[in-house]
Amino acid sequence: MTTDITITWQMWTTIGFVAVAVFLYFRERFSIESISVGIIVALLIFFHFFKPSGATGLDSASLLSGFAAPALVAIMALLVVGQGLYHTGALEEPILYINAQLDKRPRRILFMVFLIAFGTSMFMNNTPVVVMFIPILTAMASRMGSNASIYMMPLSFICILAGMTTLIGSSTNLLVNDIYIRTNGESLGFFSQIGPGLVLAAVGAFYIVLFSPRLLPRRQSLETEISEAGRQYIAQIRITEKHPLKGAKPKAGLYPRLKDVTVRMIQRGDHGFLPPFEETLQLGDILIVAATRKSLSGLLSSDQTYLEGMLNIAGFHDESKANTSTDTIVISEAVIAPGSRMIGRNIEQAGLRRQTGCLVLGIQRRTRMIRKRMLDIRLEAGDVLLLFGYDSDMQALRNDRDLLLLDWSKAEVPDIRKSMAARLIFLGTILTAATGVLPIEIAALAGAMSMIVAGCLNIRQAVRALDMRIFLLIGAAFSMGLALENTGGAAYLAHSTVEVFQPFGPQFLIAALFLMIALMTNLISNSATALLFSPIALSIAEQTGIDPVVLVLTVIFASNCSFATPIAYQTNLLVMGPGRYKFKDFTKFGVPLVLVIWIVYSLMLPFFFKL
Repeated sequence: MTTDITITWQMWTTIGFVAVAVFLYFRERFSIESISVGIIVALLIFFHFFKPSGATGLDSASLLSGFAAPALVAIMALLVVGQGLYHTGALEEPILYINAQLDKRPRRILFMVFLIAFGTSMFMNNTPVVVMFIPILTAMASRMGSNASIYMMPLSFICILAGMTTLIGSSTNLLVNDIYIRTNGESLGFFSQIGPGLVLAAVGAFYIVLFSPRLLPRRQSLETEISEAGRQYIAQIRITEKHPLKGAKPKAGLYPRLKDVTVRMIQRGDHGFLPPFEETLQLGDILIVAATRKSLSGLLSSDQTYLEGMLNIAGFHDESKANTSTDTIVISEAVIAPGSRMIGRNIEQAGLRRQTGCLVLGIQRRTRMIRKRMLDIRLEAGDVLLLFGYDSDMQALRNDRDLLLLDWSKAEVPDIRKSMAARLIFLGTILTAATGVLPIEIAALAGAMSMIVAGCLNIRQAVRALDMRIFLLIGAAFSMGLALENTGGAAYLAHSTVEVFQPFGPQFLIAALFLMIALMTNLISNSATALLFSPIALSIAEQTGIDPVVLVLTVIFASNCSFATPIAYQTNLLVMGPGRYKFKDFTKFGVPLVLVIWIVYSLMLPFFFKL
């Protein structure tokens, strides 16, 4: 065992810097960005004046090298790829199928939802996955007469468990592998951790299924948007040649394909049909429907034909815009202002589409029920118009005195015309990384660029996907890890850990290290914890002769045990609001899961690794 560790005051100062950073991250009195930049500046200034004699890797170029690390490039690029899937609604079709089957087999469908979330999280960043599934599970809970709080935390935890199974399943895995490459010149394989990872995930999933009904609170979810609180808009749907509703037949007077949408009248030529309906829908039929904003948005996201039909309405679709990088499609609301020139006119006479490029998707009027074509409705002051169009056109309405644009209601609509391209790019990125055709960082960067070139998202959306908190946190953690390693702090901490626990055997030593990391990852972020403990774990491997792969995987699995606090991982924070959780709810449900994962991992060490 290596025992000739030179202890210097710079080493103790570095350990002090790290301890202060951990404390500040835990207290959350300052923002993560401020703490990260502060610790980087402190280390740069300190080692500029007080670098230990003979020490290397403590100059500014080295301490800032984390910002150019291949792992960080891969993480940022994968965030863009995930954002491309989200913006094109590439996962909408399987989700809509699941919702359609919910009434028939609710328990089986619920299992399928979590299985899809798990499978997706194995190969992409967890955050967009959770964002996509939160509204799905909220709607499912409502239709099943259950509480969203029963499903939100399990969704986050299932995605975290899935991230343990592959090299790109979590940013943590990539960061630890990057340090392993720098230190030993070797790399983990794409599926190196899948064996023990699947065992831990299966045990964790069993715990979640068994104890979530007993340990999680039952709280009603809050509506986050006033516009989705049940206000009905009058809208119309024209049956075109390739429309998915062409040939649809009613059942019990209703059309099953139009869920959450009330058909008030069918206009066929000069004839109007009122409910209950017996008519099979034909080419040219116009459906006068009443639906919430959420339901109308869902129609646009459900089938490419709906969206193309809207975009190809005469005078709306602009091919010159469609090929630019700024053709984001949005949906928003506007109120007819008192004294507006549009009052008394119908939508065509008002010329809104011709003048602004925006399409009126629906009209909301509380005073009375309307059973006429939307284009025949004469506008009144106070009518709320549901507008659909390009973001640049919507912004121009701010200066329109006839309409009061409700900026807070604006939301982007997935451009599902690009969904197939997004799926192919995603699969190509995963396959090239998994098969080793390209290194992960190159495959991810190529995937991100392909998303932009294919029009799945524009530059602004891509930049917005680059989370600055993650970027600065990882850069700061790299700096702290390098400082610990090059001042001898990592070797000292490793030696101290070995001295205490090695007499009990390597299995007990690894178990102790796992528990230390698992506790720390719930106080600060998992990425920071992984970066801090990776050099310590590799020093332990050097001092004890244990296979470094075993200790690298230990750091990966332990750092991903972000279950005990909401601040431990982004997805925990995402589900906190929809689930109406308190801090103690995570502790109550998450701490036992951390302990279960720790015990199972400790017991299975001899079966997966030669100890």
